[in-house]
This record gives sequence, structure tokens and C-alpha cells, in this order.
Amino acid sequence: MKEIMKCPKCGFYTMKRVCPICGSKTEIAKPPKFSPDDKYASYVRIAKEEERIRLGLLKK
Repeated sequence: MKEIMKCPKCGFYTMKRVCPICGSKTEIAKPPKFSPDDKYASYVRIAKEEERIRLGLLKK
């Protein structure tokens, strides 16, 4: 079964294990499976909020 892959360097989507644009190794493009018991969810929320503040999309 083929999966959609994404190049971490240039962001190109492909079905190949090596990016045809820049030649780097591609990664699976699917997000991780959601779990309500995710022990890292609070860290993800904090990181997203800090990123939005840095971009000026949210005021602290």
C-alpha cells in the first residue's frame, strides 16, 4: 500500500521515499493518531500559543 510522503526540507508531496525536487528522504504526511490520553497535549497547546504570540496573532 502506497502512502503520501512529504519532504521535510522543501515541503513537496510525493509517493516516493526520496524527494524528486531536492533529493532528501521523505516522511509520511499523516498526522499522529489522536488520543484523549495524550500526555504531551499540554506541551503542544503551550507551544502553539507561544507561536501565535510570536507571530502577533494573539496578545498575551
